[in-house]
Amino acid sequence: MASVQKLLHHLTLYSHRCLEDAAFWKKNPKYKFIGAPKDITTGIEMIKLKRAYEKPAKDDGERILVERLWPRGLTKEQAKIDLWLKDVAPSTELRKWFGHDPDRWVEFRQRYLEELRQNTDQIRLLKRKAKEGAITLIYAARDEEHNSALVLKQFLQRG
Repeated sequence: MASVQKLLHHLTLYSHRCLEDAAFWKKNPKYKFIGAPKDITTGIEMIKLKRAYEKPAKDDGERILVERLWPRGLTKEQAKIDLWLKDVAPSTELRKWFGHDPDRWVEFRQRYLEELRQNTDQIRLLKRKAKEGAITLIYAARDEEHNSALVLKQFLQRG
């Protein structure tokens, strides 16, 4: 009983946003069995994030690559990508400007969100697929806390 109370206490300490954050799951694997709750406003099931270099899993659902460039050194057989949506990734100009520099993260997020607002067709497609079942957004970046797939996931879940 004490462990249940402790778990409930921990859950109250973290906001819904934190539960949806991929970094939270990496740092707190003991909470993985809970799963992120269904988004009440959009009806979208939990959208997963995974690096392209991680092994595909049966529970990935539809694996969607959300990068403009194919991940280096990865074959199509290894990646097991179901759909490649190049146009939902940040523009080449924005990607090069960001250069995975954490100091540019805040501005990168703002600029990428603006690009996503303009990309209605691709966003509609991703939301539809997420409502139909589990999807995993596949990305190539090493940094799991500062990458475009994380911004995209949050954008999709917020409606």
